[in-house]
Amino acid sequence: MFIVEETIAGADAVRIPGQRGESLLDTAVRYVEEWHWDVLPGTWPESVGGVQRCSCGDAACPAPGAHPARPDWAAGATGSATVARRMWRERPAASVLLPTGRAFDAVSVPEAAGFLALARMERMGLTLGPVTVTPDRRTEFFVRPGAFAKVPGLLRGLGWAPSSIDLTVLGEGAYVAAPPTRFGSRGAVQWARRPTSAHRWLPDVAELVPPLAYACGRDR
Repeated sequence: MFIVEETIAGADAVRIPGQRGESLLDTAVRYVEEWHWDVLPGTWPESVGGVQRCSCGDAACPAPGAHPARPDWAAGATGSATVARRMWRERPAASVLLPTGRAFDAVSVPEAAGFLALARMERMGLTLGPVTVTPDRRTEFFVRPGAFAKVPGLLRGLGWAPSSIDLTVLGEGAYVAAPPTRFGSRGAVQWARRPTSAHRWLPDVAELVPPLAYACGRDR
């Protein structure tokens, strides 16, 4: 799998959550303290008879170890580093989930379309926020909150029926799994573009929809 990484250096660099070698507790706390993102401990992968399964107990779980542990999960998300530390001390293997519709929304597209769009956006000189790649082969672009309401109209304006392309927006009531959360034995969520100090001001979804829709249309 091809991963695009940014080089972070110089006086403008900040500490960012690592993809390896850092505890989930430390990672969750960094998301809260440095990016002001709410965090939520989710389920986790566990070995049952030598087979990795989700802690939820569902042998056919579609996102093993990478989803909320309870239906009322949204009320349990926190923007407090102190609370986050307590949560992960109680469940140190819990995945790190980030509720959307608060500090950011996320636009999710297939992995191939995401990388095509990402290359096109960089050539266009667009301002981009963080982008993740998930083990289920999705790329997720972080954008300003409010994207969920805007995208259907933006797609129609470009001549696309929203249901005709594989582009979804995660807004209020949804979440993304954050690096280094693992989807069981499938692998871990990774950064395609890591968060930097430049990402404190996220792009508006209207800037990203044209290249994303174009890439999704080609990927059909």
